[in-house]
Amino acid sequence: MVDLIEYLPILIFGGIAVGISVLFVFLPMGVSRLTGVHNPTVDKLTEYECGFPAFEDSRSQFDVRFYLVAILFIIFDLEAAYLFPWAVSLEEIGWAGWLTMMVFLFELIVGFAYAWKVGALEWE
Repeated sequence: MVDLIEYLPILIFGGIAVGISVLFVFLPMGVSRLTGVHNPTVDKLTEYECGFPAFEDSRSQFDVRFYLVAILFIIFDLEAAYLFPWAVSLEEIGWAGWLTMMVFLFELIVGFAYAWKVGALEWE
């Protein structure tokens, strides 16, 4: 049975990490509250990201095509991340590695063709 005292350094490290994280989050907020002027006005609380007030309810349905394109980008970007180490180690992994990568690329091409066919890449 493992003695629980062996986990004490991990617990101490976790406590220090949480403490520093909390310090980095709340200390600047506290210092700015104590040293700055806290005077919220209507102008300070207006929308500043898009420049105009929201024209719909925030719980309304929205188009998810942007997120679909972003997910497809991540998938095909990861494919490129797999190609670089494969190309570097191709001499060591031989024909089995080459064939495995060709199967992987074929699956990606099929997925890309499907996404293209269903219109996931079209932006209106």
